[in-house]
Amino acid sequence: MMPRRDLLEARYKRNLLIMSTTVEALYDDGELILQAPLPLPEKTRVFVTVETDPERGAWLRVSEEALLRAWDNSDDDVFNELLTK
Repeated sequence: MMPRRDLLEARYKRNLLIMSTTVEALYDDGELILQAPLPLPEKTRVFVTVETDPERGAWLRVSEEALLRAWDNSDDDVFNELLTK
């Protein structure tokens, strides 16, 4: 039985990086400047969604954190076992 996090890491190792994350950036003179680097190889193509409503952004971050907690849940390992049968 492989935990979901390990499944995601396995996808990464097979060069099928699937990632969705929210990062803060500053728009200055036509360029987006990230506040922190991303753990991506150089020249990786990404899709950018611009959100300028701070309240909506805060709700999205809280929702993402709750989803991550629910997704990385050892109680659901029984379902992973069913997938391997």
